[in-house]
Amino acid sequence: MTTNSNNKTKNNRIDITGLGSFPKAAVLGIVYTIAVILTLIVVLHTNALADKHTEMLKKICACILIGVSCLIVTFFYDKLTVLPVELYQNRKLIKRLAINDFKKRYAGSYMGVVWALAQPVVTVLMYWFVFDKIFQTRGEMAAGGIEVPYVLFLTTGLVPWFYFSEALLNGTTSLLEYNYLVKKVLFKISILPLIKVMAAMFIHVFFIFVMLVVAIFYGYQPTIYTLQIFYYMICEFILVLALSYSTSAIVVFFRDLTQIISIALQLGQWATPILWNIDRISDSLKWVIKLNPVTYIVEGYRNSIYGEIWFFEHFYSSTYFWIVTVVLFLIGSLIFKRSKVHFADVL
Repeated sequence: MTTNSNNKTKNNRIDITGLGSFPKAAVLGIVYTIAVILTLIVVLHTNALADKHTEMLKKICACILIGVSCLIVTFFYDKLTVLPVELYQNRKLIKRLAINDFKKRYAGSYMGVVWALAQPVVTVLMYWFVFDKIFQTRGEMAAGGIEVPYVLFLTTGLVPWFYFSEALLNGTTSLLEYNYLVKKVLFKISILPLIKVMAAMFIHVFFIFVMLVVAIFYGYQPTIYTLQIFYYMICEFILVLALSYSTSAIVVFFRDLTQIISIALQLGQWATPILWNIDRISDSLKWVIKLNPVTYIVEGYRNSIYGEIWFFEHFYSSTYFWIVTVVLFLIGSLIFKRSKVHFADVL
């Protein structure tokens, strides 16, 4: 009788090294409380300048996503809590392996990591020469009616997209690349997608530096709004990681997924307002484009550089993004957890 009671208590708690144990009921209570607060904010918040029909659609979508998140957490609680715990417990190992993974890409070349830093510089210089010097492309209208050089407009859109595409592809193939670690019984394979996503972040940070240099070159000095880049970096990091847990698990059993994702990324670059301005399309299509969570990140990078708009000013977009990201992370955690017992057999 005592043994059963202890097992039940153990199953209803999350054990996180350094943070203690949290009862399952308490964690679910916090989740439900946050869900209720978010629902009330979404329903009660109104924007006098927004289209009523579009605003109502956003509210309905947000409420549905909140409800779906609560159902997923309730029914799959035990499986969903395993992944965050493993990531936290192996945080030091993750950091070391991410740095090693980044260095390994260029091991054996004379210039080493310099090649990783040269690519963003050459890319920006190429766009600058083609669009500014050859085609003399005119500026693009930003938020508030500000006209910015097209090269800057393009660069601020490409920087987050390059990271998204590289990190997603690398995260998808993480289990295939480190298949020898997957077969080790004691190794926590859940950290592998995170390692690849973190390794891609090193190049992204340098690319952001190049983006800031381009902005300064065209007269856009860093302001208090520029600090938002850190927020949008976190947004993109979590979004890519959430997707990677699903794709990395599925690709083990369906290898063609890598090619499908590559094609989807090519289409996604045109479906995301990177090369074109979202304000130039009709309102009936604009809300569809905004359903793409990467749109939120791309527009956020631009607002950080020259838009001078805080992320919380786009209340519905921010709420929608985080709800979608949380749902994707929950789904990814569930797929990864249910599939990983078969990884060693397939690989």
